[in-house]
Amino acid sequence: MSDIDMTVTATDGTPLAGTLTLPAGAGPHPAVLLLHGSGPLDRDGNTRKLRVDLGPQLAAALAARGIATLRYDRRGVGATPGDPRATGFTDNREDAAAAVRALSARPEIRPGAVAVVGHSEGSLHAMALAARDDVRAVVLLAGYARAGEEAMRWQARSLLGTMPAPVRLLRRPLRAAGPRVLARIKRGGFPLDSRWLRENLAHDSRDDLAAATAPVLAVTGAKDLQVDPADLDVMRRLVPDGAEVHCVPDLTHLLRRDTGRHTLRSYPRLLREPVDADLLSLVTTWLAHRLDAA
Repeated sequence: MSDIDMTVTATDGTPLAGTLTLPAGAGPHPAVLLLHGSGPLDRDGNTRKLRVDLGPQLAAALAARGIATLRYDRRGVGATPGDPRATGFTDNREDAAAAVRALSARPEIRPGAVAVVGHSEGSLHAMALAARDDVRAVVLLAGYARAGEEAMRWQARSLLGTMPAPVRLLRRPLRAAGPRVLARIKRGGFPLDSRWLRENLAHDSRDDLAAATAPVLAVTGAKDLQVDPADLDVMRRLVPDGAEVHCVPDLTHLLRRDTGRHTLRSYPRLLREPVDADLLSLVTTWLAHRLDAA
C-alpha cells in the first residue's frame, strides 16, 4: 500500500488537496471515492476537536482487498484553500462530482471501476453520484431518506432525548422555538453556515435514491442518534433495483459500537476506539465483489 498526493480541480478552479491510496501490486486498480460527514473536515474525516479518522482505516481495509481510495480536504481545511463558512451544500456536491471525474481519469485506476462511499452528509452526495455513468457502486453509511428539514427535526428530538433530566425539561419550549430558528435559516438570517443550512434543509435525498442506477449498500447503526435507522426501509424501496440494507446492532453514528446506553457524552470515549471491524469487513467485501477486485 502506498499514499500519493492528488489534487482535484473543482469546477470553479479550487484545488482540492487529497491523498490517493494505492494497493500493492500492478494496476490499474478499482477505486473508491470517500466522502465524509458535515463540517470543516480534512481528508481523514477529522477536525481538531472531533477525530472520526475514517479515512486511513477505510483506505487500509480497501487496499488489502486490492482497491484504491481517494479522499480530500474540504474547502478551507488542511491544504485546500477557501472559506468553509462560505461553502454550501451544493458546493460539496459539485466537488464530489469533480473528484469522481478526476479519479476515473487517473492512469492507475481501472476504467469503469470507481465506487463511492459516503458517511453522514457524504452519503447524501453519494446518493446523487449513484446516477452517474462513471460510478459502479455506492455505499451509504448513516444516511437518511427524507427532506433535510425533516431529518434535522428528527435529529433534534433524538439528541434531546439523551440529555440530562434538567435539559429534557426544556423540551417543550425548545420545540416551540424550533420553527422560528428554521424560518430564520431559510431567510438567510442565521449567522453560522447559513447557506449550507438553507441548501441542506431544502434538499430531499429521496429524489436521488429514486434516480440511482448503480448498486447501493446502505448501513446504519441501530444506536445512531443523528439519523433514523428506519430510513433504511425507505432506501430499499426507493432504489430502482433495490438497495441492500443493514441495521447493525449497537453501531453508532461514529461507526463504533456502544453496548451500553448511548448518548452524546459517549462520543469522546468511542472515538478512542477504531472504526468497527465488522463494518469495514462488510463494506470492503461488498465493494470487492461489485468492483471485481482481485
